[in-house]
Amino acid sequence: MLLPESTPWQARLNKLNQHKDSLKRLNEIVPWEQFRPILKRIRDKTPKSKAGRKPYDSVLMFKCLILQQLHNISDEELEYQSNDRLSWMQFLGLGLEDTVPDRTSFWLFKQALIKHQLMEELFERFGSYLEGMGYQAKGGQMVDATIIPVPVQHNSPEEKEKLKEREIPESWQSNPHKLSQKDLEASWTKKGDKSYYGYKNHISSDVEYGFIRRYSITAASVHDSQVLGQLLDDNNLNPELWGDSAYRSQKIEEVLKLLQFESRIHEKGHRNNPLSESQKESNREKSKIRAKVEHIFGRISQMGGKLVRSIGLKRAVLHIGLKNLTYNFQRFVFLKSQTAG
Repeated sequence: MLLPESTPWQARLNKLNQHKDSLKRLNEIVPWEQFRPILKRIRDKTPKSKAGRKPYDSVLMFKCLILQQLHNISDEELEYQSNDRLSWMQFLGLGLEDTVPDRTSFWLFKQALIKHQLMEELFERFGSYLEGMGYQAKGGQMVDATIIPVPVQHNSPEEKEKLKEREIPESWQSNPHKLSQKDLEASWTKKGDKSYYGYKNHISSDVEYGFIRRYSITAASVHDSQVLGQLLDDNNLNPELWGDSAYRSQKIEEVLKLLQFESRIHEKGHRNNPLSESQKESNREKSKIRAKVEHIFGRISQMGGKLVRSIGLKRAVLHIGLKNLTYNFQRFVFLKSQTAG
């Protein structure tokens, strides 16, 4: 619906709407009010005083964090862009005369989400909504993991040795500020010939619709197979499970069979026992399905990259959880737009 063009502000908004701005579709299709009962618990306290500025609306703050994930920007940049971009103001429901939340407000809101452990509940609430809208997980599920890098820690050889022994270097203990800038929960891992420092985003996605249905965040050094049990989605209407050879072991195959999942995990060869031609062909057929999960990580990477600038596992869990939820929002908008078209 177009607004009467009585002001330049309304005229410019109408131009944005006529071009079917992607944020406008996101705003219209995602059920934002579904999250209010969860977010409301952050501020379910009687204020000690009526003095001071009233807290910002919780759904408004939540939408700000989704904008942040769409572009992978800092709190400072989020504040600036929310003041500068007309499309962002419209998405947030703000007029030119309204006050935009500042970087401190964003930080405090995220800390509250962590404190109340709401990220998983927010993710599950949207999952329930999807099922209610007819997007029940089906077609089987795909599991995979991607490395989420964090800024590399520049430590001395002595400090590295202490960290390997799970001890805090003495020089850090006497310098709280320096310690607060060190991520002691991220870890190194190697992929190919390259080393990475950070965390891992382990996901399970359904084949039919391509939504992330379950996820788990760990340090980067945790092997993919160790998290498989947390990813299995027994709500999927199809028992087939696809994964690369990192998930392959005799024990996992036995457990999957016991749980009545049908393994489509890639087989892997060994130095003295290479794959046969039939096994290679089987893997190629499995890849036609399994490769779809890579599209999810590709889309997430397009949201300003995967780098996490926060410190510590709890903040990484919030950041990556919000990223996974933002992906699902965009996937939902795409599927609804395809249906409407």
